[in-house]
Amino acid sequence: MKILIIKLGAKGDVVRTLPVLIALKEKYPNSEIYWITNPSSKQILEISPYIKKVIILPCEINETFDILYNFDIEEEATKLANQIRAIRKYGFYYKEGYANAFNLPAEYYLNTLFDDELKKNNKKTYQEMMFKVAGLDYKKQHHPIYLIEKDKNYAENFAKENKINLKKLVGIHVGSSSRWPSKSWSEEKIKEFIKQAKQRDYEILLFGGPDEVERHKNISEELKKQGVKIIQNNPYNSDNEFFALVNLCSKMICSDSFALHVSLALNKPTISLFFCTSPDEVESYGILNKIISPLLYDFFPEKSDQYSEELVNSISVEEVLKTLLSLE
Repeated sequence: MKILIIKLGAKGDVVRTLPVLIALKEKYPNSEIYWITNPSSKQILEISPYIKKVIILPCEINETFDILYNFDIEEEATKLANQIRAIRKYGFYYKEGYANAFNLPAEYYLNTLFDDELKKNNKKTYQEMMFKVAGLDYKKQHHPIYLIEKDKNYAENFAKENKINLKKLVGIHVGSSSRWPSKSWSEEKIKEFIKQAKQRDYEILLFGGPDEVERHKNISEELKKQGVKIIQNNPYNSDNEFFALVNLCSKMICSDSFALHVSLALNKPTISLFFCTSPDEVESYGILNKIISPLLYDFFPEKSDQYSEELVNSISVEEVLKTLLSLE
């Protein structure tokens, strides 16, 4: 049996869609699974042992598949779903300028994106909704991130060079994309948390990408003036290097972001701060501690794209620190 998956979107969504591979292999043990994605997600998918071939866009597909699953509502993905030949199709297709649903559970997910009241009241996790879209039994299947030897060595060398006490290493990644400017904890709160955590002998690895370079420079320079040393990753790490560094940490503190889904895939005890996105849609896997802003439902979902100084300061340092200490 030949199965094709389409999932192009944000890398965090690609990571949290991976568990469908486990369920597909449970249901169709002799299947061959192909996955179409963007170049940015190539590294994430190539390390999964369940995928026969990762197909990178742009591409031309001339084969016929037994089943197509399109988990993406973007126009490029839905038009692709229209074109690909498959005996059965699940998920989303393109019609008259919009994403439409091949099946009823896919329609429910679409409605959560466009109906604010349904979005606010939805208690299903993203994984649960995608499993329903695919007609698969959801049993909280967990797909790990597999680390390759080269990247394990990179992380080991990083730890040695920085003389890190790994038992006390806490990773922090509380950045956000411009789409959700209030998803990130305030700079002042981050600095204060780091100072208090360091006083309790925690080591801090501050994670960031190219978008956080200036912000993290400000944080590290100000802390350095106060005699507080932190470690930072290379903002231009490959995804695999990023995974290996997250794997070094004993615990992770994240916003609702790519780092959160990576941390959960790596089975790290994780604390996530939710300011303006749904905490209910994130699967906990028994290792996630959710800290929810008391202002979240003043903004979610209608004002999730707005920046609010009050909102990004609405989770206290004391609450995050208390949660971290409870994990010891």
